[in-house]
Amino acid sequence: MIRAYDEVYLQPAQDNMAFMLDYAVNDAGFTIEDFFRLFIGSRFARRFEAGDYMYITGMSGIELAGRVLEAAGMAYRIREPRIRFHRTEEHWTGWILAYYQWWSALTFREIEETIGITGIRDMYHPYHEMDIMQGIERIDSICRKETRLKNMRIRQGLSQSQLARASGVPVRTIQQYEQRERDINRAQAASVAALAAALGTESAYLLENHADR
Repeated sequence: MIRAYDEVYLQPAQDNMAFMLDYAVNDAGFTIEDFFRLFIGSRFARRFEAGDYMYITGMSGIELAGRVLEAAGMAYRIREPRIRFHRTEEHWTGWILAYYQWWSALTFREIEETIGITGIRDMYHPYHEMDIMQGIERIDSICRKETRLKNMRIRQGLSQSQLARASGVPVRTIQQYEQRERDINRAQAASVAALAAALGTESAYLLENHADR
């Protein structure tokens, strides 16, 4: 997949999104839904998605919040944020949102129309304590209609490599089933049974109803 900007800029982009949402909610007094709606409606969301360095590295998240409010016609004077001794839920939401948008190449609007910004924030417990890719895969399973195999694997907190080790099914084969490059309904019964056993479910659960896609 071709991504909008190089991974070297991902951390600054995550920081900017994190501090923007944190500031908007915890200092400027907006709800996360209302502010994110303003952000999506602004030109800044599209420029952020496109990897415009002015917005992912050229200004702070707090400055970006001010630009969004100004573009929405709101006279708002940016003030110093309050000192916080821990990362807020909104900070984590922005941090993982920026990563997911970069990783998936979906637009912020598409993400909002599927899982929603509050849906991501509600994942804070327990995902803020997990490896970021577990959160990313969980968001992705909601934003895109995924295979039962992938949904069950994510629900169990397993990576593809961990499932491969537990089941004896090659990781590449698991990837092909999850990406629908191979049809799990036509897989060898032993392979499906091994995957099901590793996931603590029945083989029939992993088979797909193609009419539901």
